[in-house]
Amino acid sequence: MSVNLSKGEKVSLAKRGGGALTLVRMGLGWDAVKKRGLFGGSKSQSIDLDASALLFDAGGNLVDAVWFRQLRSKDGAVQHTGDNQTGAGEGDDESVVVDLARLSPSTTQIVFTVNSFTGQDFSQIENAFCRLVDETTNEELARYELSGAGQHNAQIMAKVSRDGAGAWSMTAIGSTASGRTFQDLLPATTGHL
Repeated sequence: MSVNLSKGEKVSLAKRGGGALTLVRMGLGWDAVKKRGLFGGSKSQSIDLDASALLFDAGGNLVDAVWFRQLRSKDGAVQHTGDNQTGAGEGDDESVVVDLARLSPSTTQIVFTVNSFTGQDFSQIENAFCRLVDETTNEELARYELSGAGQHNAQIMAKVSRDGAGAWSMTAIGSTASGRTFQDLLPATTGHL
């Protein structure tokens, strides 16, 4: 059973039957708002949203980043499934898979961001969401609906934090930002560590 999160809410990532999650996927989905065409019709546009996973240590230092230009973390524990440049199709348009058991012990937080590489703002995006899935069972654990309106072109979506030996939690952040790449979002991101 999935938990629908509101901004600022936190959920434990312990398995319902006991034990810890080991393999999770953060999925990002979106649709471009249909634009009015000539003669009353509508036409679709392409919007290139990008999901990134930023790995931080206990001191708040960025130790690695996984994004469309670097699809795998240095320790091999985080894998981006590839860049979707249109938002077309159903379900997750981009995904980042995290093997929590293989993460470097120095990584204490993973912050997931989304930005419009092509620069469109969120007023041109609808049905945007991020969700966390137990990759071993394909069960959706948590979902956060991203607000579709606004002049911002990026969001700090959520973070997954180490809560002790083998325990993790997810916090929905949903903070608006501006930037075309994760580097542009670093100042806004560090405020949520």
